[in-house]
Amino acid sequence: MAPALGLFGCGYPGEPLPPLLNIPQRVTDLAAVERGSKIIVQFTVPKLTTESVVIKGPLHFDLRAGERGPAPFDTNAWAASAKSVGEVTPVEGHVRYEVAAMPWIGKEVVFAVKVSGPGGKDAGWSNPVVVSVVPSLNKPDELKALPVREGVRLTWRGSGPSYRVYRRAQDEKEFSVAATSNTNEWSDVKTEYGKTYRYLVQAMAGQAESEPSDEVAITTRDIFPPAIPSGLTAVPTTDSIELAWEPVTDADLAGYRIYRAPAAGGDFERIGETAQAPSFSDRKIEPGKQYRYAVSAFDGNGNESERSQPIEVSAP
Repeated sequence: MAPALGLFGCGYPGEPLPPLLNIPQRVTDLAAVERGSKIIVQFTVPKLTTESVVIKGPLHFDLRAGERGPAPFDTNAWAASAKSVGEVTPVEGHVRYEVAAMPWIGKEVVFAVKVSGPGGKDAGWSNPVVVSVVPSLNKPDELKALPVREGVRLTWRGSGPSYRVYRRAQDEKEFSVAATSNTNEWSDVKTEYGKTYRYLVQAMAGQAESEPSDEVAITTRDIFPPAIPSGLTAVPTTDSIELAWEPVTDADLAGYRIYRAPAAGGDFERIGETAQAPSFSDRKIEPGKQYRYAVSAFDGNGNESERSQPIEVSAP
């Protein structure tokens, strides 16, 4: 029987493939920011070559810094006079340089990087990044977190024209930007009682930023009593004195406490409590005797307001 030749390839060799160039892809995410006395420059290490093949062998990073020069920007002219920043070791596919800002104060400095493979070839300069370098901003200090009725009030000392506030709640893994402020204070009104919040503050001026402040933490608790009741009135009847007042509108109101004292002097004593209804009947009175009354409000956590303005009334 004739062999089934059609089921198998003939095995003829094809045209030889050209060798891979192993040129790393061009960096496109270069970023830089002035922070304190340094300029932080970062980018992601290319994983693939220009032929979309995983890079083999060590890489060389040529990061340079040079003045911007006249417009329009000429990459070749810039590269000819730019200074090499030096080599660093990537960490988890990320490169971070720290460059002294002092030599560049008052100038516009341009950063760009080329990445070459083992053969020394590269795909060209990355996206250029321009930093207008200013005198370094001092790190904010004396950051304080104070409990207020609205949430948490932050205050700090700093010399920046504006500030960035970072916050991390206890169920969050990282800090995130909560707000920017043009003053040395900010109030966080998005808090919940019983949770811990951590804050950092950073000064900003254009592209420049300071080192972040030291961290401050606060666990929020309800220590704020309801509003003081107002409009207390007392109406004597044949066997009681009827008290009424304006209702307190606090959301966490639990009720009111009623206090009485002899009209001739003496301390107030609590004679009753009512759950939210702004009225009370005092039936333990003596005919012809004068009394003074006052009312306070309290919440579910036991926080009690100051007493209202007292009023005086005579039992019939």
